[in-house]
Amino acid sequence: MKRLVRFHKAFLPAAIVSAALVLLSVFGLATKGFNLGVDFQAGVNEYVQLAYPVGTMRYAGGSTARLSIGDTTLSVVFTGDDAQSRTARWNLATVGTIADLAAALRAEGVEFAVRDGAGLAAALLVPTYQGDFVLSAAAVPVHRRARDANEVFGSVEEIRAAVGSVGSVAVQDVGGRESMQYVIRVGDDGSDPAFGSTVPAAIDRALEAAFGAGRVVTMRTDFVGARFSKDLANNSWKLFLLTLAVIMIYASVRFKVQFAAGAVLAIVHDVAIMIGFIVWTRMEFNTTSIAAILTILGYSINDTIVIFDRIREDHKLNPTDKMTTIIDKSITETLGRTVITTVTTLLAVFALYFFTSGSIKDFALALVVGMVSGTYSTIFIAGGFVGLWDSIAAKRRAKAEGQAGAATAR
Repeated sequence: MKRLVRFHKAFLPAAIVSAALVLLSVFGLATKGFNLGVDFQAGVNEYVQLAYPVGTMRYAGGSTARLSIGDTTLSVVFTGDDAQSRTARWNLATVGTIADLAAALRAEGVEFAVRDGAGLAAALLVPTYQGDFVLSAAAVPVHRRARDANEVFGSVEEIRAAVGSVGSVAVQDVGGRESMQYVIRVGDDGSDPAFGSTVPAAIDRALEAAFGAGRVVTMRTDFVGARFSKDLANNSWKLFLLTLAVIMIYASVRFKVQFAAGAVLAIVHDVAIMIGFIVWTRMEFNTTSIAAILTILGYSINDTIVIFDRIREDHKLNPTDKMTTIIDKSITETLGRTVITTVTTLLAVFALYFFTSGSIKDFALALVVGMVSGTYSTIFIAGGFVGLWDSIAAKRRAKAEGQAGAATAR
């Protein structure tokens, strides 16, 4: 038989620590508030790539030519009434240098006038992020990434300084500094009715003034209106409350009310801890944060249900034992499963944290905090609440029986 771990002795200290952490979270939320992302506040979210101009492309043929540059391939699709539809495609990793690619394109009737970096690898070309370019007699600019760390320019601080005059700006790197990719968020205060069109243009002008003409490639631009951001924030709270209600109903049907209340208390505790972590670390709160919180709700309730199932089974087998003894036994029996599941999941989450960046990195970090809190709350909060409920109920029964005995004696 396994050595019985007396978890119930730690229920009170754990409750004190949890209460302190929850109060700290509430205090932080009240005084500092969330560092809201553009999802929850009106504004523009513009993704930019700092790059070097390589040259231009033109096509003067009778058909329509569409240029698409991806991470690994470059293709030109020719269509038109006077030409048979065909696609010319090159693997950027094997085609050779930019000059070699220009020669290959020339053979297809596309003029690629290279002005810089002819001897560099074609794999350095920047993708056409916003869709295919229709080639014509008008020049289409083509860019390349930095060849090494010595060519990297721009930083979060430099970009923030460059676009500081545009408005309330937040800047974040995407993929590390060497990728030279950044997301620039500008809040909308409602004073400019044409905010969605004027601000992206102002950002591009400011960046080109700071880093040079032609050195900024817009990857994507997102605009969030005030009404949409408000609806998203309201729906997030409604979704959380609905989740709690569904869990309460499910746990009440499957177990008793005290188990349902303990499960809900545990996940409210986990959410409070995650919110406190997000608030105090000034991590951006966006839709990814909501996804992390909901993920932890599911993870935590699953772990709690497993332990509650074991408590119910052990209670049926040992109906005369004290509830605290049954809880200790049940948690001890499932502890190995809980630890193995948590550690295995954390390995995957740590991989996301160490090998990604941006919002995915924040998502992974929030999951780490939530999983540790979820495992802790399942044992010490949910289990402790059930033990406290049973203790109070037992005292009430003893008091009632005592009063009934006294009445009979009279």
